[in-house]
Amino acid sequence: MTFTQSGANSANTPRNPRHPLPTMYDLPSEFPEEPGLPDVFHDLQPELLSATLRLQDYAANDWFTGSDLNVYYDPKHTLWHKRPDWFLAVGVPYLYENRDMRLSYVTWQEAANPYVIIELLSPGTEAEDLGQTPTQPEAPPTKWTVYEQILQVPYYGVFDRYTDRLRFFKLEAGRYQEQFLPQNRLWIPELKIGLGLWQGTYQQIERLWLRWCDADGQWLLTDAELAVQHAEAERQRAEAERRRANTAEAELMALKARLRAQGINPEDF
Repeated sequence: MTFTQSGANSANTPRNPRHPLPTMYDLPSEFPEEPGLPDVFHDLQPELLSATLRLQDYAANDWFTGSDLNVYYDPKHTLWHKRPDWFLAVGVPYLYENRDMRLSYVTWQEAANPYVIIELLSPGTEAEDLGQTPTQPEAPPTKWTVYEQILQVPYYGVFDRYTDRLRFFKLEAGRYQEQFLPQNRLWIPELKIGLGLWQGTYQQIERLWLRWCDADGQWLLTDAELAVQHAEAERQRAEAERRRANTAEAELMALKARLRAQGINPEDF
């Protein structure tokens, strides 16, 4: 899609309110090597992945998730990096050396490489995300090559929000093998957690989202959802207690009425 202005009249001509606005894919970036900049979905989807992550075998301070953060992978070429839309590293502290928020993820300074990487497909990055672009001579290796052969990330997923297609690849014998996803879900036995497509509302947006689930297929909740669930459980408990109290009071009043009918004053007891 191309957007042009019609010369001097463009400043004075009102825009048709139904005319589509340009996207980041229509406008050039100030950085020529950048195909585009993250959109709102690229903000919200990684946020939901981090918010629903629960790892049974790791303390909350024993894993790190990053979103749109530079991952440096070659100590011989210290400027070479990839920028996953979302990744998880386990066995590393949440804060770098337990004291600093990370500005990047430098693999040769960390205890572990990423264990799961998720890329959200965009028109400008789809070919590289799916390993369909060859490495150019004397150029940094492609994203697929870095994830598969250099970092050897065990699980790599790609999600296309335009087609709602989820694909997952597992590192087997040093190569990525695409996995069969029953009901669009992948179980990661090493982490005792699953990842799948959930139809629901997050941040007021209804659509299919990637989120984590347990072994029974139950979706794991965000802290906000847990708070709502706990509040509802407390409301129901209070309501049940109120009903029990009302029932007990009604039964007591009925008993007193029966005693009075028999000529017995219940106040004498």
